[in-house]
Amino acid sequence: MEEKKKQRAFNILGNIAVINFPKSYKSSVKKKFALDLLKKQSNIKTVLEKSGKFKGRLRKMETKYLAGEKTKEVLYKENNCLFRFNIDTSYFSPRLSNERKEIADIIKKDETVLVLFAGVAPFSIVIAKNSKAKKVISVELNKEASRYALQNVELNKIKNKVEIIQADVKKLQNKLPPQRFDVIVMARPQLKDTFIKESLKYAKKGTRIYYYDFCKEDEINSIVKKVKSECSLSKKKIEILKTKSAGEIAPYKVRCRVDFEIV
Repeated sequence: MEEKKKQRAFNILGNIAVINFPKSYKSSVKKKFALDLLKKQSNIKTVLEKSGKFKGRLRKMETKYLAGEKTKEVLYKENNCLFRFNIDTSYFSPRLSNERKEIADIIKKDETVLVLFAGVAPFSIVIAKNSKAKKVISVELNKEASRYALQNVELNKIKNKVEIIQADVKKLQNKLPPQRFDVIVMARPQLKDTFIKESLKYAKKGTRIYYYDFCKEDEINSIVKKVKSECSLSKKKIEILKTKSAGEIAPYKVRCRVDFEIV
């Protein structure tokens, strides 16, 4: 009974369940729980244990196989889009599904969009399939994630709207010729650098930037100040359009979004 009380909720990605067990759980108990889960939920084909946190700039996660089909490759559906990726080698957050749809809904007809830190291209593809954007450029450093991004563009039949670029945001000008976008989405992970300076090289008057950061739930104003300071250093005047919490990532800590426009 005590072990059941400790049991944490599991995440389901496609046909794979990922469980974060308390440290006190024995291997035999984990195995039994995994096998029971496979019996109870026919949609789950593989059960993995989350064995480590997301690490490094590439946001890689560690998992251990417990039961079912031996695979770590997911086929996941959201917002009328399909995504294939490997859980261990490519970061993907199903919790951002509503965020991706919200951004897609505010893209205007024929706008050009630059998505930075794009991963396997969820923001890019949801925008392309659920808006009338003219073109979406999707930039990601992780080679494995970029490989899946290319597959996902094919999978969703939007080769004419989405271009995948595997590159470091700090060296993006080596791979993306100078141009200005109507919208820039900065779905950045928890990194010390804001990369705002780099994004502004692709902005013009009227460009809207959707910037993601992390802070305590009552400190979003500190992120706004940081955005204003970074833009000021780059001699760009901005107008803050909106701030919001984009979901809790830990007790009292949230992913936040700051929307601003170049004026």
